[in-house]
Amino acid sequence: MRFLMPVALCSILFIATSISASGQEMPPRPIEVSVNLSQQLSFGAFYQGPFGGTVIIYPNGLRASTGDIVLLSLGYIFSSGLYDVYGNPGTVVSILNMPDAILTGSNGGTLTVHIGDTYPQSPFVLNGDYPSATQLRVGGTLILGNPLDNPPGNYSGTYELTFIRE
Repeated sequence: MRFLMPVALCSILFIATSISASGQEMPPRPIEVSVNLSQQLSFGAFYQGPFGGTVIIYPNGLRASTGDIVLLSLGYIFSSGLYDVYGNPGTVVSILNMPDAILTGSNGGTLTVHIGDTYPQSPFVLNGDYPSATQLRVGGTLILGNPLDNPPGNYSGTYELTFIRE
């Protein structure tokens, strides 16, 4: 009986020390969003025919056109917009649909940009431990009319995105 007592005592101590405790989850953290200046929404170079059309940038960075727009490769960069979103892992983020943006041209005229799809699609879940960023890519559609209303040149402007932490 002397040998059984220490073995039973060791088993009880082992069971008591193997129980784990867990604490409360992290409090909500406001999300932070930063624009990645090295990759902004840009439509590149293209030729505009007499009837116009659209230039589409998809979130994955691919480009397409409709109407009589001819896409050109003249060294001008085209890309989706890239944003870094920071917050606690598991935070659900939605993007509110925003109104179209108006771009002004260097030779007069204006163009309309419709902000398009995103990757990941809205709503999405932040997946990195803070301060790791979840990257969000934003596409858009540039709407062109005829060359008299939208003369060739450089166009620029800003658009708004509203991020909602759920």
